[in-house]
Amino acid sequence: MGEKWEMMEALFKPRAVAVIGASDNPLKLGSHVMRSLMEGGYPGAIYPVNPGKEEISGIKAYASLKEIQGPIDLGVIVLPAEQVPKVIQECGEKGVRAIVLITAGFKEIEDRKGTELQEEIFRLAETYGIRVIGPNTFGVINLHYPMNASFTPEFSQVKKGKISFISQSGGMSHLLAFLAMKENLGLSKIVGLGNRCNVDFWDMLEYLNEDPETQVVAMYLEGVDEPRKLVELARRMDKRKPIVAYKVGISSNSDRASQFHTGSLAGKYEIYLGAFRQAGILSVHSSEELLDTAKALCLSLLPKGNRVAVLSGQAGPGMAACDVCEKEGLSIPLFSPETQKRINTLLPPLAIRTNPVDMGPAWYDSKAIRGIVEAVLEDQGIDALLLCMMYASANRPAVGVLAESLTQLERRKPILCCISAPDGIWDEEIQKLEASGIPNFQTPERAAKALANLTQYKMTFQRK
Repeated sequence: MGEKWEMMEALFKPRAVAVIGASDNPLKLGSHVMRSLMEGGYPGAIYPVNPGKEEISGIKAYASLKEIQGPIDLGVIVLPAEQVPKVIQECGEKGVRAIVLITAGFKEIEDRKGTELQEEIFRLAETYGIRVIGPNTFGVINLHYPMNASFTPEFSQVKKGKISFISQSGGMSHLLAFLAMKENLGLSKIVGLGNRCNVDFWDMLEYLNEDPETQVVAMYLEGVDEPRKLVELARRMDKRKPIVAYKVGISSNSDRASQFHTGSLAGKYEIYLGAFRQAGILSVHSSEELLDTAKALCLSLLPKGNRVAVLSGQAGPGMAACDVCEKEGLSIPLFSPETQKRINTLLPPLAIRTNPVDMGPAWYDSKAIRGIVEAVLEDQGIDALLLCMMYASANRPAVGVLAESLTQLERRKPILCCISAPDGIWDEEIQKLEASGIPNFQTPERAAKALANLTQYKMTFQRK
């Protein structure tokens, strides 16, 4: 796929990694980088570089890169900023093809010296043809390889999946990864771009577009210096790989703060949103929405239209979901006469049997719940199903019956759920549903918003 692809492969699938500034002192980042690589199961060679040590974490250490005999694909630099230019030159002379530059103190600081240092490392990297992630980054993770080239070993605990996350913020990367862990959501790549020396959003999108381990790309942006490049690359991407973006900077304070965080010019928020829409990038407005939307796009079918059926084991969650659906422009229509007749035979008259359906009176009748769901799925006037079920002792068997039924059905419509219970009660059933392409969300509002975004993506970017 060309030299550029090979350089990015050196970043994500290196055969050997040198940790320059490695340490066994837990108060230093070099110690945590070593732990991340080792505890994360990295399969290649690890070369700690520290002139004052003979051994680090049980691995032979080297005084410099020159002493290392074998080839090195990736260098992780954890040294003071003023030492970085010399080290990059040494990396170039050694033939290192990619660098994760964790060090801060470059163009994100107010001192002009930081900008000058970043310009110097850019020139050196371009001279030697090295791809540099950072500076001012937490690192890079490839959960499929596996490789955790970051200062946070816990990233290795994230489940493998098909969502890749690109971020300008290390804090947001940690937040999203830890939320994914809590919700058992799989990720593929996690990248902290930092100050973007010579690897930017468009470079990552170009690589991930060809990456077989990525199905959906999620991005957190503060601002980019050349937004046109990002938009043009997104336009050329395979539309089967959705891109979801959370752009901050809507307030004057966060707009100004982004310039100090990663040295970015945030620009007018509305202009970004308009450009994203033209490029086929779906915009979201919170970290939870970013994760939920990426999850829905990764797991679920896309709806053919905006007509939704809301079925709930209790009336309240169903009404909460309906409020979000209507606010987001989704329709909650009447069922066809045939569907309504089938539901009427399965629920007593005291229940709310029209859309939205209160299935509470069928708590003790798992077969009735199954029949209602199947009837609604067969209704030609319904494009998607939103299913809510909160645990109570009386309805414990219901989700098991639903999971068994829904995973056996040939589905042509998306089903999104809010199935909630204490830990250990419906965990297996939820995992079974998600493995079959039925995502579950923590609240009915989040499930409804995710469905609205699925619909928006289909209607706006995939009309055919």
